[in-house]
Amino acid sequence: MELGISTFVETTPDIKTGEVISHAERIREVVEEIVLADQVGLDVYGVGEHHREDFAASSPAIILAAAASRTKNIRLTSAVTVLSSADPVRVFQDFATVDAISNGRAEIMAGRGSFIESFPLFGYDLKDYDELFEEKLELLLKIRATEKVTWKGGHRPAIHDRGVYPRPVQDPLPVWIGSGGNSESVVRAGLLGLPLVLAIIGGSPLHFEPLVQLYKKAATHAGHDLSKLSVASHSHGFIAESSEDAAEKFFPSTQQVMNKLGRERGWAPYTRSSFDAARSLEGALYVGDPQTVADKIIYLRKNVGITRFMLHVPLGTMPHDEVMRAIELLGKEVAPIVREEVERWEAEMEGRK
Repeated sequence: MELGISTFVETTPDIKTGEVISHAERIREVVEEIVLADQVGLDVYGVGEHHREDFAASSPAIILAAAASRTKNIRLTSAVTVLSSADPVRVFQDFATVDAISNGRAEIMAGRGSFIESFPLFGYDLKDYDELFEEKLELLLKIRATEKVTWKGGHRPAIHDRGVYPRPVQDPLPVWIGSGGNSESVVRAGLLGLPLVLAIIGGSPLHFEPLVQLYKKAATHAGHDLSKLSVASHSHGFIAESSEDAAEKFFPSTQQVMNKLGRERGWAPYTRSSFDAARSLEGALYVGDPQTVADKIIYLRKNVGITRFMLHVPLGTMPHDEVMRAIELLGKEVAPIVREEVERWEAEMEGRK
């Protein structure tokens, strides 16, 4: 069971002061957070790509490269790369470079993204949303598979027997598919034999178990070895010494972000009762003391089949020292509980076969 962190490098107004941290300062903070995550033994850190004023990471690979030279073991991934509006050649080159700096610890998490700002920014039409992703994923995987590429699509100029460099340390460079719970994307990942990341950020995580089974069914149908495939979750959360403290610290910025998105997308107002309900064992918020969060991650592993868990923290703007403490608690206190129990449970399940 792998454990890690994901961030969107948000720069929303501070809930108490109204001040907005600069993009530059927040990016530097994230590099420090990645270094700490490595030091406390976490397995992976993911940085999401966005092209809005309230997010500082339009180029996750550069942030990950900055952290690569200061870390030793942690895997470094996008979360996600908005592949539909990106050039697969440059995506591969960027992450092959991160792979070189980190000596084989880079990953790409490819997805459509939940925001649309990158499409007009880079000259793409939203009506081609699905077609763009399918075509560019095909090209990315072809570049990954062979040094010299010949390819033709409908939205990008053709490539005729051209080399793509540098080549990564890892062969193949890991490519994950990020999904918000769409059955088509889950099946695509399974048929391609690619690891899957599910954004489990609302409702009951148990509702994602049928999608995991659908993924495994598609992978089996395509002849892929399930033992070599992973399923990850990306879920909002925060850890403090007590569950009460964690909730009090995490709710204000969470409410601010959810209500801002809600106004853009027509959602109902986000309330404290909604927040508290999501903190229950079967809810999608991983907020609490180390034992509470560990219990929820173990529950997710046993009932949904997740093999990698990524805690998305912070949600909105939170004090850097509080975020650092949450990362420390995840690595030093939550991770040992989860790993020990999951190892015991998996050995027990293997013994029953």
